[in-house]
Amino acid sequence: MSRLEIQGLHIEYEMQRTRRQLVAVDDVSFVAESGQFVALVGPSGCGKTSILNATAGLLPSMGGRILTDGRPVRGPGPDRAMVFQSPALLPWRTVLRNVMYGLELQGHDRRQANQRAREFISLVGLQGFEESYPHELSGGMQQRVSVARALAVEPQVLLFDEPLSALDAQLRELMQLELQRIWLQTRNTVLFVTHHIGEAILLADVILVFSARPGRITHRLPVNLPRPRDRAMRHQPDYQALEDTIWDAIQPEVVK
Repeated sequence: MSRLEIQGLHIEYEMQRTRRQLVAVDDVSFVAESGQFVALVGPSGCGKTSILNATAGLLPSMGGRILTDGRPVRGPGPDRAMVFQSPALLPWRTVLRNVMYGLELQGHDRRQANQRAREFISLVGLQGFEESYPHELSGGMQQRVSVARALAVEPQVLLFDEPLSALDAQLRELMQLELQRIWLQTRNTVLFVTHHIGEAILLADVILVFSARPGRITHRLPVNLPRPRDRAMRHQPDYQALEDTIWDAIQPEVVK
């Protein structure tokens, strides 16, 4: 897996109506070590998704650099894959063919793509649903297909943009545990955007807390809780202390 390094990142948008420049992210620097799970939390509009889009090569930065294993990111590449807030599956393709899609774009022959796709469908717990279509699946199952599709191309860096936010509370908790299980097997380098503090603590090795726009890192907090983690850890003093620290850091930024 790749070491991801972000150096002095600065991202601006031009407001269409007023032509004013809006600074989304200003002078953000951090490192995600190889195989590390890094969560980004902060108030809405602080630039977390912009950082993900820039890392994916989908959004140009106005300053700074993004490096994977020392190589500058200049656009999309096979070393990075993104899982979006909504599953964004191709409705005319089955589960199997949705997971095969990225492999086909990379030029894998059909038999190899089929075999690899089935392996990752099994990894996310959807064996038996290979020939189902997206409309036949629940929201959580659709998001599992998205995760399998991203993992199948074997990215070195995996980017998650609030992938569980559209799920109901019970399903979200189950999917958090599933994501942890999958990551413990694959050990991808991960950037994970979430507004859910408990989700960040459950999943991450490191949590980066962002200020209100323009987004800057205010806290870098290691999560030193043993894995695998589950709901029961919420009652542990270390968990509660970390949750309070994160909330105390975010609350004044939300008020801004």
